[in-house]
Amino acid sequence: MVEPVDLATVQLPDTSLAPTALPSTLARALAFAAVIVAGVCGGLVGWAVTDLQCTGDCGTPATIGAVAGALLAAGGVAV
Repeated sequence: MVEPVDLATVQLPDTSLAPTALPSTLARALAFAAVIVAGVCGGLVGWAVTDLQCTGDCGTPATIGAVAGALLAAGGVAV
């Protein structure tokens, strides 16, 4: 026969010291900084390539090239 358990006396384990699979805060900050730096570099490369190939008023195409380069570079590093 199973005896009833008094829930008021049951002690739960301390979950504040449970192990975690998260990387350290420094590692996460460095990874975030790497994604930002890659985005900036990709934006500069995209802008430069578009600006070199364009003649005349190239504001809009250069901006599109910069945004595309930034997104591709940051996305590639983030993966």
